Amino acid sequence: MGWGLRRKKKDMPGGLWTKCKGCSAMIYTKEFAQNAHVCPKCGFHHTINARTRIEITADPGTFAEKFTDLRPRDRLGFVDKEPYAEKIENAQKKTGQNDACIAGTCEIEGIPVVLAVLDFSFMGGSMGEIVGEKLACAIELAEANRVPVIIFSASGGARMHEGAISLMQMAKTCAALNHYRNRGGVSISVLTNPTTGGVTASFASVCDFLIAEPKALIGFAGPRVIQNTIRQELPEGFQRSEFLLEKGQIDSIIDRHALRGQIATILRYTPQGRDYPKPKTATAES
Repeated sequence: MGWGLRRKKKDMPGGLWTKCKGCSAMIYTKEFAQNAHVCPKCGFHHTINARTRIEITADPGTFAEKFTDLRPRDRLGFVDKEPYAEKIENAQKKTGQNDACIAGTCEIEGIPVVLAVLDFSFMGGSMGEIVGEKLACAIELAEANRVPVIIFSASGGARMHEGAISLMQMAKTCAALNHYRNRGGVSISVLTNPTTGGVTASFASVCDFLIAEPKALIGFAGPRVIQNTIRQELPEGFQRSEFLLEKGQIDSIIDRHALRGQIATILRYTPQGRDYPKPKTATAES
């Protein structure tokens, strides 16, 4: 073939491949999605949005979203590189959601629950006034209906754009959980990658059962901040799920593929879920 007859490269459609953040392997995106966004090579659990989490957790067709009228406001007129009001608007356009929490009722293997999920794609899953309010309302709804509440966290922490209003949500969510527990309620917190800051320091760590996905980053301040403060080398795997399990901060680590079934199993040992037998289809598959 002559030099002037070089073949023109065919344009490859974008989005066909996804690079694993754990091992850097290139994964066929369709296969990646079918595997619940878990790397088939190294098992790294990638962050997923709230809608995807609900889809793989709730029984099909049972989720009913609540509190959709709650919308964030820029009460402080906060401005950094751009006004907070514009950041909210951009995040809403990007995600199609009002804020970083989706909450509602559903069933998990036939067991009625209230489900609340933080979405990292909305301003890093940060907890502002509306996220705190949705969580408190979800807990109150679970108390009123006498059903368990399941909370999935994926967050950078409290939303700095709302100042003390955001920090107040830490106390509010913890108080709601304590009130609910004192009246016989059962709560499960699932900590996913990442769960940090004020979310870790509040509701995510005070539920009855604390579950984490493998190798999830869980902590308050970041490892570099801690290392620079104490002037010491941190242990290997510091702030990862496995390290926290070893130190007794969480109860268990469960692979994403088994999480739904394990949550249902836990619920069947509680007063609110013991009357719901394991579905025959689930028994046949196990």
